[in-house]
Amino acid sequence: MAKTSSFEYLGDLQIVATHERSGKQIFTDAPVDNNGKGSAFSPTDLLATSLGLCMMTIMGMASQTHGFSMEGVHGDITKIMGTEPRRVVEIIVDLYFPDNGYTEKQKQIIRHTSISCPVAYSLHPDLKQTINITFKDESIAQVDE
Repeated sequence: MAKTSSFEYLGDLQIVATHERSGKQIFTDAPVDNNGKGSAFSPTDLLATSLGLCMMTIMGMASQTHGFSMEGVHGDITKIMGTEPRRVVEIIVDLYFPDNGYTEKQKQIIRHTSISCPVAYSLHPDLKQTINITFKDESIAQVDE
């Protein structure tokens, strides 16, 4: 099995990770509230962000399959930390869809796929995942798992 990535400690709580296939790199830093400089994503930031990116990827696949556009869709991630032990306790994903004329069926596909990504399934059930989807032509709707 081919490795996914490699990583190296650079010192001062900063790490560089290299994606093996593409050679692209990401840098991490510890957060300010945990002895870091906050100069890059922290590992827990990446965890939270991965959920949103995975959802968007799966929705993009569904849009290709069902023939509708994801152009202009964007989102925000909010990570909530807990203590004892220090860990992520909630990830809030806010997704914003422009007025692309989505049908009710397409909206249902989007809502269903938002909770059907591999990252969502991989996270511990105690980690709360709050997914809010806003279509420009309607008010905010929270997706129930």
